[in-house]
Amino acid sequence: MSERIVADAYAWVEYLDGTKRGEKLKNLIEVGAEVYTSAVTLAEVVSKAARTERGHEKAYAVMRGNSTIVEANELLSYETGTLHAEMRRTVRDFGLSDAYVLATSRSLGARVLTGDPHFNGLKDAIML
Repeated sequence: MSERIVADAYAWVEYLDGTKRGEKLKNLIEVGAEVYTSAVTLAEVVSKAARTERGHEKAYAVMRGNSTIVEANELLSYETGTLHAEMRRTVRDFGLSDAYVLATSRSLGARVLTGDPHFNGLKDAIML
């Protein structure tokens, strides 16, 4: 069974920018890992690419072509809300989008691929 990961916005931006940190996601894609992306992450990355004039259409195509997009449905949103409240007790600025990524990974039995310090110390995170 191949590794199952959820790539967050941090990982995708590093990948799209072709950085050393982004090579981790590149390598996982190349070895056939199951890569997933939260629909919320897709919005974050497309927004960043559009704001910085870095080809948001290309970013969208790359993410869709290299991962399965996980929709933010009712149940996942409920789980995200409760997880967000729980995480905010210890990580004061843990964002709602971070909670979507973490809830998505847990729903899939996957780990989060990230460089975001909000995920430091979480057993279900792979830090870049």
